[in-house]
Amino acid sequence: MPISPFKLFSMQGKTKILHMSWMAFFVSFVVWFNHAPLMMLIKQEMGLTQQQVEIILLLNVALTIPARVIIGMVVDRFGAKISYSILLAASSIPCFMFALADNFVELAWSRFLLGFIGAGFVVGVRIIGDWFPANQIGTAEGIYAGWGNFGSAIATLLLPGLAYYLGAEQGWRLAVASTGVLAIIYAVIYYLNVENLPPELAGLKTKRAATMEVSSISDLFLYMLSLIPLYASMSLLTWKLSSPESPLISLSWATLSHVCIWLVFFMHAYQLVNTNAQRLTQPIASIHHYRYRQVFILAIAYLITFGSKLAVLSMLPMFFYTTFSVSQHLSLFDAGLLASSFVITNIIARPVGGLLSDTWGRKLALTVFSVGLTLGYLLMSMISADWSLLLTVLVTLLCSVFMQAAEGAIFAFVPLVRRAITGEVAGIVGAYGNAGAIVYLILLTFLTPSQFFLLLGGCCIVLLGLIFYLEEPRSFITQIMPDGTVLKIEIN
Repeated sequence: MPISPFKLFSMQGKTKILHMSWMAFFVSFVVWFNHAPLMMLIKQEMGLTQQQVEIILLLNVALTIPARVIIGMVVDRFGAKISYSILLAASSIPCFMFALADNFVELAWSRFLLGFIGAGFVVGVRIIGDWFPANQIGTAEGIYAGWGNFGSAIATLLLPGLAYYLGAEQGWRLAVASTGVLAIIYAVIYYLNVENLPPELAGLKTKRAATMEVSSISDLFLYMLSLIPLYASMSLLTWKLSSPESPLISLSWATLSHVCIWLVFFMHAYQLVNTNAQRLTQPIASIHHYRYRQVFILAIAYLITFGSKLAVLSMLPMFFYTTFSVSQHLSLFDAGLLASSFVITNIIARPVGGLLSDTWGRKLALTVFSVGLTLGYLLMSMISADWSLLLTVLVTLLCSVFMQAAEGAIFAFVPLVRRAITGEVAGIVGAYGNAGAIVYLILLTFLTPSQFFLLLGGCCIVLLGLIFYLEEPRSFITQIMPDGTVLKIEIN
């Protein structure tokens, strides 16, 4: 079957799906990070302590960890159309709860629930992987994520001004609530304008296992091992929320939470073994093999790149304000504008990262971008009050460009691991990104910003070592159909 050209400015076929999906992700990011540029206003009005602010930042990314794994399985079963629409509409509820909150506890729990909207990313990865041929996937996934991530920059740029316009005291509440209304409206638009599969694949329905199938015993153990950091990050968050300094939950509830978290882990591991036990008693044809090691390394890579981005995005406006408010007379509003330079490059850098992965090869592209990101974080560790704002912006842009490009390269890999389980692979990789954000935000409470950026640079050096063990995707992907036949999908 001939591959249709990639017409970026079309609103037909696969390009329409791309545009509808990145706009859905854009809306989800506006809602997800609607609090970050308004945090100083919220802190002042609600009388929050700095530790309470840090807890809210942590909770914003906490639920996204299990949500991405869950949504990955949901979208593989029910399709993107219904999954994304319901997710956007349902997430408006905690958005309104946050806008109406009267105290720290209400702010915290509504923010925790709102983290579920971050799972929308997985839905788009799946539908784009289904609509685009493999030699265009890197570019398409890069545009989807890059243009969608730009929603956080728009929130940073527009919401403070909207809040001031709507009123000094209640303005932030109305600004947050307006993003919830936007989510409801776009949920309807998305449902009415997309289809899960292109016409030539619309009749294909694959068999679905209860959990991800693996190709070997060693992969089975590696998969179970890879789940531990996800559950450990939730336990780490529970410990942080029950700390004596500012406990959000009591010690007894924290203990119960730890028990529940690890009980779910053992249930997950049992289900994984149960699904794969019968398959692995017989030889599996090489045509059906994929290496779970690929998934694990990509997950660690996303933990380091996207995880650090969420952490830096959450702390950067306040970091710039405290660093330059005296030496450069930087206002809170201008600090938000300055911080937006960290994500504003998403609109170009992440698509270019995907495009260069399609062109150069995925492993080489990810290596180059990781080297640049290492340099960027090391330079950011040197930022001080003596720096000019121009130099600060240039260094921030340099770091941002390589980070967004590296994320594009990672998700140029993901749909090529095994197409039938793209949602689940994307869910695991994406969940690691959010687990990284929690770990980094907790570490940030013990480190100065300079030490924090040095830590991120060191993590990027570790990533370079892991990339060595990645393998370029093979020249075809297979998908097993219900009648037992194999659908062979050529990469080029």
